[in-house]
Amino acid sequence: MVSMKVTVMMVTLVTLCVLATNTHAALYCCRRHLPGKPRFSDIKGFSVQKQTEFCPISAIIFHTKKGKRCADPALEWVLDYVSRIEYVAQKVHQKAQGGKK
Repeated sequence: MVSMKVTVMMVTLVTLCVLATNTHAALYCCRRHLPGKPRFSDIKGFSVQKQTEFCPISAIIFHTKKGKRCADPALEWVLDYVSRIEYVAQKVHQKAQGGKK
């Protein structure tokens, strides 16, 4: 059986991770879309910003090797990049699931 100390420690750790993630997301807010497009090979991931009181635009935030890039979600290349990233993630997930048999 798991001890009470371990349970409390795990709950605390998970809570801190959630808070850190939410705080980090709140610290970065796109105020405008940046011109140009990054190379796909430089992108490590992306996040979605919805328009709010504090963030005046909707944006796709590409996480690149050099930092974050705010892109207009209505542009065709942005949708293409998001689709490609999701496709790669799906393949990684399927490979990981197949390896657990």
